[in-house]
Amino acid sequence: MGSNSGRNDYLEQVVAQQAALEGDLRTRKPMAAEAFAPAPPAAPGGPAQQVRRGAMAKRADRVGPAVQGSGPGPVEVRVTGFWRWRTVLVPPNAFVVHTRRGRSEPLHIGLGVSFRFDPATDAYLVVPGAMQTILINAYCICSELQGVLVQGYVQWIIEDFATAYRKLDFSDGEDPMRLVNIQLREQAEAAIKDKVSTMGVRDVLSDKQPIIEELTARLRAVAEGSGDAAGDGRDRGLGLGIVTVQIKEAVVSSSTLWENLQKPYRSEQSQIARLAELATQEVISARETEASRTAEERRIENERELAELRARNEAARFDRETAEQLRRTTRQHDDERTVADLAQETALHALRLEGEQHAERTENLRRTQELRQLERDGELADAAARTRAAHEAALLDLERDHIRVDTANERSATAIQAQLVESLPEIVAKLPAPAELKSFQLGGDSAALSGVIAQLTAVVEAFAPKP
Repeated sequence: MGSNSGRNDYLEQVVAQQAALEGDLRTRKPMAAEAFAPAPPAAPGGPAQQVRRGAMAKRADRVGPAVQGSGPGPVEVRVTGFWRWRTVLVPPNAFVVHTRRGRSEPLHIGLGVSFRFDPATDAYLVVPGAMQTILINAYCICSELQGVLVQGYVQWIIEDFATAYRKLDFSDGEDPMRLVNIQLREQAEAAIKDKVSTMGVRDVLSDKQPIIEELTARLRAVAEGSGDAAGDGRDRGLGLGIVTVQIKEAVVSSSTLWENLQKPYRSEQSQIARLAELATQEVISARETEASRTAEERRIENERELAELRARNEAARFDRETAEQLRRTTRQHDDERTVADLAQETALHALRLEGEQHAERTENLRRTQELRQLERDGELADAAARTRAAHEAALLDLERDHIRVDTANERSATAIQAQLVESLPEIVAKLPAPAELKSFQLGGDSAALSGVIAQLTAVVEAFAPKP
C-alpha cells in the first residue's frame, strides 16, 4: 500500500473518497428567490422572538398584493399576501416555530405548520426535518502512540423541535443545520479519539464494534439526554435522535507501520505460496516429461497416419479427377448431340411453320375472293330488290290513279251535286267579296236548279287556280 517516498496511497484514496461524499451530501438546488431573509433565532435558552429585517420587509411590501418567495435556507417556504396580511406556507417535511412580540410561548410550532404572519410583530424559524448525515474523519493516536485515521458517519434527526430550537443554533441562512452538524461532529471525533487512545493498532483495525458502541452511547447521552437528569425531564438532551452510527474505515497514517503490520501475514502467505509453487513445479516437471514423451509418440503416430491419409487422399483425388474428366467429356459430347438435335428440330419446325403459313395465306386469299364475290352478289341482289320495289311502287301508283279515275268516272251527277252543295260554304268563304249584288228569282223546277248548279260550277272553275 505504501511507496518508498513515505506516502500512504490507501490513506489518500480513503480521504479523497470521504471528501467527494461530503461534497455530494452538501449539494442542493439553488433557491427560487430571496424575497425574505432568514429569521435568526434567539440566544440559547430563550424563545426565538426576532422580527424580520426592515429592508427585506420593505422590499416585500413593494412587490404588491401577491408576493411569493422562497423561505430562508434550503427549505422552500412560500410567503403570500402583502404588507401585514401575509401567509407563510411551510412544506410538510420542515419544522417551524412562530413567535409574536409580547408572548412568551410560540403561537405555532411543529412539522409542516402554515400560519398567518405579520412582519411588524412576528418572527419565525424554519428548519429541515429530514435526516442529517455527518461524515467523520478522526485522526487519532492509539495506545502504541501511532497515528490512525478513523472514518465513520452519524445519522440523526430532530425528534423534539420544541427543545431543539431553544438549545441549538439554526441561524445559518444558507444551511441551518451546519452549526449543529459541526458541534455533533466535534463531539463524535472527541469520543472516537478517547476510545482509540485506549486501544491497540491491531484492535482498531480488526474490531470496530467497541468504537461504535462508545460513540453511540456518548452521542445519545448528549442528543437524547441521559435517564438520570434531574427535574421532570422536559429539558433533557437537545431534542435530537441518533438514527445510526457506523465506522467505515480505520487506516494507519504511517505507510511504514502499515507495511510492517502487513509483513507477517504477507511473509506467511509468501512462504505458503512459494512452497505451493515448488510442489507445483515438481508436479509440473514430471507432468511435462510425461507429456513430452506422450506428445512425441503422438506426433510419430500422427505423422504415420497423416502419410497414410495423404496417400489415400492422393488416390481418391486421382480417381475423382479421372472420373470428373470422363464425366466432363461425356457431358460435352452429349451436349453437342443435344444441340445438333435441337438445331434439326428447330429447322424442321421452321419449315413446318413456313408451310403452315403458306397454306394459311392461300386459304385467306381464297376466303377473301369468296367474300368479295359474296359482296358483289349481295350488291346485285340489293340493286335488283330496289329496282323491283321501285317498279312495284310505280305499278301501285298507276293502279291507284287508274282506280281513282275509274271511281271519278263512275260517280253520278246527283253525287257530284251533293258534294258540291256540301262544299258551298267553303267555296263561298274563299270567294272574293262581290263588288255588286244581283238577285235572281228562281222557279221551282229541277231543270232550273240544274242550271243554277251548272252556273255555280262554272263560277268556281273560273276562280279556281290554274295548274
